Amino acid sequence: MNKKRLVVIIISLLIIITGFTLLSSFKAVDPKDDEQIEIEVKEGSTTKSISNILKEEKLIKNKKIFELRMKQKEISDKIQPGNYIFSRDMDLRTIIYTLDSGPIRDIVKFTIPEGYELRQIAERLSEMELVNKEKFLILTSNKEIFENEYEFLREIDKGQSLEGFLFPATYEVYTTESEEDIINRMLKAFESLYENELKEKISKSELSFNEIITLASIIEREGKLDEERPIMAAVFYNRIEQGIRLQSCATVQYILGERKPVLTNKDTSTPSEYNTYLHEGLPPAPIAAPGKVSIISALEPADVDYLYFVLTGEDGSHTFSSNYQDHLKAKNKN
Repeated sequence: MNKKRLVVIIISLLIIITGFTLLSSFKAVDPKDDEQIEIEVKEGSTTKSISNILKEEKLIKNKKIFELRMKQKEISDKIQPGNYIFSRDMDLRTIIYTLDSGPIRDIVKFTIPEGYELRQIAERLSEMELVNKEKFLILTSNKEIFENEYEFLREIDKGQSLEGFLFPATYEVYTTESEEDIINRMLKAFESLYENELKEKISKSELSFNEIITLASIIEREGKLDEERPIMAAVFYNRIEQGIRLQSCATVQYILGERKPVLTNKDTSTPSEYNTYLHEGLPPAPIAAPGKVSIISALEPADVDYLYFVLTGEDGSHTFSSNYQDHLKAKNKN
């Protein structure tokens, strides 16, 4: 056998061997091993550092092939930090697809009760390590950040916060979601109620959209029983119509930043445009997140002539009165 022919044979064998090696590199390390292996990709990780980890865990056969395919797929610099689940029965294509799809995301459920203020929502989500409290409060401090996406936010005053418009409900979110993501979830819940049940009714109301939600927030904070909320709404409508100050303790508690069970004369004299002991009519914006019943009650108040109410029942029920004398009697009985 001459040298030339030998060289050709050797080159051919090398090509065949290389081809088999390449093909093998794309296959799973162990097609029968489906044990899950969790890998953490840290912030700033490179394709090379990821390939090292995958090789150490025996998830890939060839680091160079992995790095080359990552480059060919143009995802080398797009891998998000986080935890990923692999197994040794995954081929190279599946491993790269898993990385490109993003890290695993745990789901967390949280509930925002009706009547919560923005600061309370921020505190609850912060305690659950879902948001940065300060960032959440900054983002919710001005509705203009989100108004391009939500029609109802364009109905309220410039510079107004999202107080009252993050709908109180139970949500399921991914732990990887940002503050903006969570705020958008709550705004979308409000938008759904607005579009399906509120928009048409508000167009027929004597109050503006902002006034309806503001009134609903006061009803939410004052009321304990759903069946009483339409009656409370009527009381506030009647007082506004007659030029009587609302004198809602809830508005003063909002100013004070605490829910004192008994307010002093000093408390009710606190200077603020939200103080309904000092100013007639509604405050300029909501004081909390009202639920659906309170909002509908603000739109559909009961047909009664009451002007006063006072908490008298251990179940949270109130006694309603049409005149001050009867109101005083109810208070004194309590």
